Amino acid sequence: MIHVPALQADLADTVFAGKVHFSPVTESTNTDALEAARAGAPHGSVYLANEQSAGRGRAANAWQSAAGEGLYVSVLLRPPMQASQIHLLPLAAGLAAAQAIHAVAGLTVDLRWPNDLLIGQRKTGGILVESKTEASQVAFAVVGIGINVHQRSFAPGLSTPATSLDVETSRRISRNLLLVSLLKSLQRETQALLDSAACETLLERMAQSSTWLRGRPVQVHGPQACIGVTAGLDQHGFLLVRTDSALVTVRTGGIRAAEIS
Repeated sequence: MIHVPALQADLADTVFAGKVHFSPVTESTNTDALEAARAGAPHGSVYLANEQSAGRGRAANAWQSAAGEGLYVSVLLRPPMQASQIHLLPLAAGLAAAQAIHAVAGLTVDLRWPNDLLIGQRKTGGILVESKTEASQVAFAVVGIGINVHQRSFAPGLSTPATSLDVETSRRISRNLLLVSLLKSLQRETQALLDSAACETLLERMAQSSTWLRGRPVQVHGPQACIGVTAGLDQHGFLLVRTDSALVTVRTGGIRAAEIS
C-alpha cells in the first residue's frame, strides 16, 4: 500500500505539498482529477489510487489497474500557458516518467510518441492528458500517468506486449519512491514549458529519449492514418511521417511498428 504520510513529507518542498488525495479504490484517477478541477481544486492537486476499476488510456483504451500492482496517479495543473502549447504536456510528462524510472529502477525508457513508455519492445506505462481551454489559455490540464510496477502477468492479446519494473529489474521497486521522483520530475518539466529557452530543449531531449522519432517504419492510427517512416518532430512537437506520397504532420493518434517493403 502507498504510505501517504511518508509521501506527504517527501513532497513538502514541492507544489504538491498537502495536496495528495489517496483512494484505495476508484474508477479512474483522471476522472477524480477532472471532477475536482471543475469544482475549483488548486494547481498541484494529486489524485492517487491503489486500484482503478475503470482505468483508461488514450483513445478510450482500458488500462489494467489491479490492486497494489502499479502506480496510478493523476495531477491537476493550472499552468499559465497558451492553449497552443497543450500538446507539449504529454511529451513533458513522458520525459518526467522516464527520468523517475531511471532514477529509481535504473532502467532506460524508450518514449513512443506521443504517450507510451517502453522498455525494449514492451510497454510499461502510458500517459493520458485531458484539458480544458478558455479562449487562447489553458484553464486546467489533468496529467494521468500509469506505470506497471509489480505486475507479473498481463492480459493476452495486447497490441504491444507489456512488462513491469519488477520484471525488468528482478527486484521489488518502491511505488512510494517512484511516485516522489515522478512528481518532482513532473514539476521541473512542466515548469520548463513556461520558459521559452528551456522549452526549446524539450524537443531535443525527447528526440534523444526515443528511437521512434526518426527513421522508424510506423503505422499511424487515428484521423491521419498512414504508413511511412518517421522523420522527427516539427517545432510544435507534432510527429512527421514520410509516406510514399507526402510528408504527413501527425497531430493526434498513435503509432505502431510497421513493415515497409
